Amino acid sequence: MKLITTILATLAFASLATYAADEAKGGGAEKKKMDPAQAFAKKDANSDGKLSKEEFMKGQKDEAKAEKSFGARDKDGDGSISKEEFMAAPKKKKGA
Repeated sequence: MKLITTILATLAFASLATYAADEAKGGGAEKKKMDPAQAFAKKDANSDGKLSKEEFMKGQKDEAKAEKSFGARDKDGDGSISKEEFMAAPKKKKGA
């Protein structure tokens, strides 16, 4: 019985330590999304008030999805995304 209690206590402690380490890294389940205005400013590397395709694509994991998103956001087709276009992100489809 002592062995089982010791093993369970060790597992509980290890789980707690792992959770605490995850929270310290900011990787908890409640990870907050960045404000769209902040996200735009962070991506706008040259601070010209618009995102080029290169700026928009930087750091994206799924290049094809990012390229499609860029095209959807570039409403006027000028090859860049203004802050207004970025803030008016396309609505996600239900059930998708």
